[in-house]
Amino acid sequence: MSFFISDAMAQGAPAQGGTLELILPLLLMFGIFYFLLIRPQQKKAKEHKSMVEALGKGDEIITNGGLLAKITDVDENFLTCQIADKVEVRIQRHAVTSVLPKGTIKNL
Repeated sequence: MSFFISDAMAQGAPAQGGTLELILPLLLMFGIFYFLLIRPQQKKAKEHKSMVEALGKGDEIITNGGLLAKITDVDENFLTCQIADKVEVRIQRHAVTSVLPKGTIKNL
């Protein structure tokens, strides 16, 4: 039966690797994650923050919920937006997804 299972032979002690060999793959993985995931996400968040801070009266926007609206009043944390004639809603500033070029709503 020993031809199916090889006998365990005593081996010498395993070679000890340096700490650099242990840490280098972890640092390499962190570098890859930083440049592929973390950095682009931070850049996109920074662009969104500057866009939200630059919102003003008369801008046409799209919200996270898909509303197409025109800003009629700007507050510190909220925007009053007109979504139809005589229909206004208040939304939070950070709920704005993108700013549209002027006149987009009338063209639709």
